[in-house]
Amino acid sequence: MEDFNYFNYFTETEEHFQRARGTSLFLLSPLDWALVEAWKNSGVPLEAVLRGIDVAFEKWRAKRTRTQLVNSLAFCTQPVMAEAQRLADAAQGRDIEAAPKADVSPFPDNELRAYFERNEAELRSLDLAEYAAIADVLAQILADLPTLQADLEALEQRLSMLEQKLIAVARARQSDELALKAKRDLDSYLKPYRGRMTAPQIAMLETQFLDRATLESAGLPRLSLFYLR
Repeated sequence: MEDFNYFNYFTETEEHFQRARGTSLFLLSPLDWALVEAWKNSGVPLEAVLRGIDVAFEKWRAKRTRTQLVNSLAFCTQPVMAEAQRLADAAQGRDIEAAPKADVSPFPDNELRAYFERNEAELRSLDLAEYAAIADVLAQILADLPTLQADLEALEQRLSMLEQKLIAVARARQSDELALKAKRDLDSYLKPYRGRMTAPQIAMLETQFLDRATLESAGLPRLSLFYLR
């Protein structure tokens, strides 16, 4: 399989699902994006996600009667997890030499700078001390970017921690009405697929969905490099 850029995890998953479904204009739902994020955060390899999508659609197309279209990535959950387990089992006992780190960043320098500058500006425009403090950290990251680019994994970890602080601030300021709406939306999206997921999978998906909803309702940017698309 092609060696996908790890930071294209979201884009590759979306495009692969669209191709498997046969509808390039199909847009993923908030639940779908939360599910992709949950897979990414739990370490599910992109290869397992893409293969799992293919397996799910192969099984669907093999059915004599297909009463409805596949309208959510949640339909692919169990095949994706099965593929992840298969890859993990296949890797056991192997003595794989670690590949050397690439010398070239997968992101052009101008794209990285524009991404951090845009996120910093959005946070400062909100005129709130807590958001300004996070913007200050982004400004420092931007200043140190030539050095930080040498270890994108460490940079991503730093951005993920910063994003969690951003979510905490936004959630503390969120109204009860918006919080309740996000929970109702989650229940509505998730209801048809609960039987396809384990309790830990559902718990992780709920967290990712509500975090995403909190940021979107507050008009806040995502900080992770996974959203630099």
